[in-house]
Amino acid sequence: MSIEGEKIRMEAKEKWGEIAEACVDSSEVEQYTGLIHKAFAHANSETQLETIGFRVGQVLVEKVSKDSPKLVTELEIVKFICKEFWSAVFGKQVDNLRTNHQGVYVVQDNKFTTLRCFPEGTQYVKSSGRFLALPCGILRGALDSLNIPAIVTATVESIPAVKFQLQIAAKA
Repeated sequence: MSIEGEKIRMEAKEKWGEIAEACVDSSEVEQYTGLIHKAFAHANSETQLETIGFRVGQVLVEKVSKDSPKLVTELEIVKFICKEFWSAVFGKQVDNLRTNHQGVYVVQDNKFTTLRCFPEGTQYVKSSGRFLALPCGILRGALDSLNIPAIVTATVESIPAVKFQLQIAAKA
């Protein structure tokens, strides 16, 4: 899912939460069906895979982090994701981690497990995107369980290398 699409969906969910608290009976709710659809619709398989991955990431990070020392800062949490969590889930540590120190992290894996079996070539780069919805969801779920809400997107320039962008939500 694109960053813009995810933001629209999250805004719709927040607005729906406010409306649901204010509504007295079900007849009032019926006028908001469009908003409900926008907030909770899983229109395509990529969105469904991302949602499944989110839950999987929440469960996996609980198992992986149970014996780890308490992670306090955002950077400590992202480093934990890139080392211990990534190793447990994808079988190796990430190859590169970069940040702009303003809530955006770029995690690079040059031999990403999911894309290793893909043939190399530019014609396969575009179709590889749908196979990254589940891993994006796993990362988003893991971060969310560690109290770091984020939007996670993946880009592929050449197979099997993947760059995951973690855009951390601003703290209120």
